[in-house]
Amino acid sequence: MSESNEPVSAPTAYADVYRRSLDDPEGFWLEAAAAIEWTVPPTRALDDAAAPLYRWFPDGRMNTAANCLDRHLAAGHGERTAIIYDSAVLGTVEHISYAELTDRVARFAGVLRARGVGAGDRVVIYLPMTPEAHVAMLACARIGAVHSVVFGGFAARELAVRIDDARPAAIVTSSGGIEPSRRVEYLPAVAEAVALAEHAVGSIIVKHREGFATSLEDARAAVGSSTGSRWLDWDEAVAGAEPAAPVDVAATDPLYILYTSGTTGTPKGVVRDHGGHAVALAWTMANIYDVGPGQTLFTASDVGWVVGHSYIVYAPLLVGATTVLYEGKPVGTPDAGAFWRVAAQHGVRSLFTAPTALRAIRKMDPEGALAAEHDLSELRTLFAAGERLDPETQGWIGDLLGVPVVDNWWQTETGWPIGANPVGLEPLPVKTGSCTAPSPGYAVQILDGAGQPVPAGTEGNIALRLPLPPGTLTTLWGDDQRYIDSYLSAFEGFYATGDSGSIDEDGYLFVMGRTDDVINVAGHRLSTGALEQALASHPAVAECAVIGLADPLKGQRAAGYVVLKSGVAVDGEAGLQALLDDLRAAVRSTVGAVADFKQVAVVEALPKTRSGKILRKTMRQMADGEEHTVPSTIEDRSVLEALAPVLRTGR
Repeated sequence: MSESNEPVSAPTAYADVYRRSLDDPEGFWLEAAAAIEWTVPPTRALDDAAAPLYRWFPDGRMNTAANCLDRHLAAGHGERTAIIYDSAVLGTVEHISYAELTDRVARFAGVLRARGVGAGDRVVIYLPMTPEAHVAMLACARIGAVHSVVFGGFAARELAVRIDDARPAAIVTSSGGIEPSRRVEYLPAVAEAVALAEHAVGSIIVKHREGFATSLEDARAAVGSSTGSRWLDWDEAVAGAEPAAPVDVAATDPLYILYTSGTTGTPKGVVRDHGGHAVALAWTMANIYDVGPGQTLFTASDVGWVVGHSYIVYAPLLVGATTVLYEGKPVGTPDAGAFWRVAAQHGVRSLFTAPTALRAIRKMDPEGALAAEHDLSELRTLFAAGERLDPETQGWIGDLLGVPVVDNWWQTETGWPIGANPVGLEPLPVKTGSCTAPSPGYAVQILDGAGQPVPAGTEGNIALRLPLPPGTLTTLWGDDQRYIDSYLSAFEGFYATGDSGSIDEDGYLFVMGRTDDVINVAGHRLSTGALEQALASHPAVAECAVIGLADPLKGQRAAGYVVLKSGVAVDGEAGLQALLDDLRAAVRSTVGAVADFKQVAVVEALPKTRSGKILRKTMRQMADGEEHTVPSTIEDRSVLEALAPVLRTGR
């Protein structure tokens, strides 16, 4: 197999594009940059003077917000729908045109500018899934400010940590977020965070929402004048604001900071630039997601995560598409047919969600009856990312919808897919369990612990040869050395993804999970992803997790935890034991006796982050009796508390 790793059986379009992206990155990305409107077009693609800190389009100048908004108005598309705000929790739908969104953004940019916020200043955004999130992010980009979105509802102490790291001039927030069964008050957390933080925030701008207990006046009174912050009402501030025009920024200037968990407990602020980000996302919309001007993309994520940044906010607007902003859940608002209702009602062409959402839908509606109630004829492709898409779920949803189900794999740090099926370029044959092929621009290699390439089909460390393509992280906020130490030091000349996987003889990439999810049972290295795949193949299983526990004899042993599909009945203790025996047999027949898989339990739910990742590390630490910190991103702490006795006893 060639070093570039393109599938040898791939259609010519992909193979040629992929090879060119690695052989001639300068020409490839300068050509892609033509899709963006520049005030000063770049003459160079890559600046490697400070390698391994690379920069893209170093002599180019532009404005991201102008590319998302103003240029579409100038082209006569102001009446085209930019955002469909679909609030399942409120039962309302709002269509916002490009002209209206541009006006809202310009006016809110004027609010920020009037408060002294300018190019390079940071703004923390702590908002629910409402149009104000788009407006605030784009307003920052419009005036060259650097936004840092923190997931609405994060605990006050976690918010304070991010305030002290980013040192923002302003915070933009709301009364709160609405969940299917509760309302989450934001203002008490913001007030507490501002009081806890050492950094003094100049302005706090609050969008009022009806039905919340804490008012702007309550929040002001809670902190008094001790913080030096000025609290402003969003609507009042906008009413008196002068619209702000887009400012010219360097392509290499920072657009946003997005925090991701750090191994030391200190969050890492991933930095994305303006130029490379815009070029890469525009390229992916055409070539990976197959969505263009006037077509609709429904990304069922949250603006607090990288998927929301890239494919709810920036990428669709960069190409003049329509983006669905969905305030709701895959189940419970009102049922497991919520996604299908949204897709049918709004003529969605591509749907992008997390595997955990698909598993939740399958658990509640295993026969897929609710999908049959909606006309999904306009849906062309379903994309999944955020966690490994197990083959069982991939097959189920593909059969149900009758459209290609495309797993794509990437990270907060990369900002767009490392591996995907380029359906807009030329679709490749699907292999279940694979995210298909490395995306153009990514030189993917599988390395052993010593940094040497491994044979095709052999599992190892997934690494990306430097330089990374445009749109990936340029550094960590305020700490170049931490970026180098965290990502670039494990294998010389490579970015270490921290994930394990393999590339087969055809060049297809299989991602099995984090490298710390590989367990060693009596000298046999086993992927927990492979064990989970075996458990998920059982017809009663909706989702599952496997962790490696300390074992005095074998070093580690595998322990499995499964959630059953809705409606699956277990007949007493004898029925439960029969099911557990079936699950053990499934692993034995698929993985083999070397797994020595004996410990498995049925549980009500698995603890997850808000983005859908199962908290396997925390589960392992609890089961082994180790000290642990529950991540601030946990979706529902009560799930972990309910699971604790099972983790301690194994049953």
